[in-house]
Amino acid sequence: MTEDDVEVIAHKTLFQGFFRLEGFTLRHRLHAGGWSGTIERELFVRGPVAGVLLYDPKLDAVVLIEQFRMGAFGAGCRPWLVEIVAGIVDPGETAEETVRREAVEEAGVAISDLVPITTYLTSPGACSEIAHLFCGRVDASHAGGIHGIGAEQEDIRVVVLPAAEAFAQRRKNDEIRDSITINALLWLELERQALRRRWR
Repeated sequence: MTEDDVEVIAHKTLFQGFFRLEGFTLRHRLHAGGWSGTIERELFVRGPVAGVLLYDPKLDAVVLIEQFRMGAFGAGCRPWLVEIVAGIVDPGETAEETVRREAVEEAGVAISDLVPITTYLTSPGACSEIAHLFCGRVDASHAGGIHGIGAEQEDIRVVVLPAAEAFAQRRKNDEIRDSITINALLWLELERQALRRRWR
């Protein structure tokens, strides 16, 4: 089935702030045939995002960042998360342009080569966000410090880890807990040797 198998009966904006919440009244076709009853749902509207796992094949290290995350705070978790560089894709910008810009803004490094990993829905039960995920080649030898855009109250600390240590942290599920970073590290763990040969 496709989006053509959904009938929107009513649609309105419930809240507009930094993000937007929309309300829908709809029905959809059923697998067994016919139509569902009327369903009321809220949708957290968020545009496309792009993330990049910054990897230095020479040092066999990843460049991650640590920053405050409201969602983690709201979930009762430690609100400072270690993550990959990521950001919202601005209008008129490609996902590739986004991760190159964000790498400079959030981590102070430039990407020389870029490999697409995947594109996926982050939380399709309630959110429209779609994530474009990449691995970017960087020189991590001088990476570090505090970065971010002051006007946006960003306070981002760069964390450089040997790849093996990052994989271990992902397995322990202590510091690394967000889905986009977990997906990126799982990919690198599988593709690392081939990527190092490619980026020799």
